[in-house]
Amino acid sequence: MDRRTAGNLRSQVRKAYSAAADAPSAKHPFPVGRRFAESLGYPPELIDDLPRECVEAFAGVTNISVAADLSSGAIVLDLGCGAGLDSLIAARRIGLKGKVAGVDFSESMLSRARKAATRSGLENILFCRADGERLPFRDQGFEVAMINGIFNLNPARHAIFSELARVLKRGGAVFASELILREPLPERERASEDNWFA
Repeated sequence: MDRRTAGNLRSQVRKAYSAAADAPSAKHPFPVGRRFAESLGYPPELIDDLPRECVEAFAGVTNISVAADLSSGAIVLDLGCGAGLDSLIAARRIGLKGKVAGVDFSESMLSRARKAATRSGLENILFCRADGERLPFRDQGFEVAMINGIFNLNPARHAIFSELARVLKRGGAVFASELILREPLPERERASEDNWFA
């Protein structure tokens, strides 16, 4: 994919996810919100205990923060944190001695995440705006990374994996989820930008 096409794709993805944050109850090209989160296996009682800001605009692909192996005191990166639902769950699981850094490229999503963190009273979370292929963190600063569905939305996958390798400590763990095709798309669909949100 050439640079111009990649730039256009990034702009469209940011616009779509920002729209989900700005108006989560509107129609979007992907599922959003509480009902969707529950369908992925987030326990209803857990969602009940989270601020609405992060629940309403949830748009991941699985219940990664529930399934990930997170130990008390861990330093966790939530790459593509969106509205912060996974970050908040992780922050509770690791306790006050741990830290979570949530990264997203949509300021609208990050605004929701920050509000949710403030409302929850959790002080072991930091949210920042950045691209997955250029993370603003030092080498080997994290023990765990969670990624809930960003690889299909960013053509710079090799750079993202390189950054993950750089910021994770040796022996660190990556818990990643993504939608995958069961068979190749027809050529006409493969050439369309619409399938990035299918």
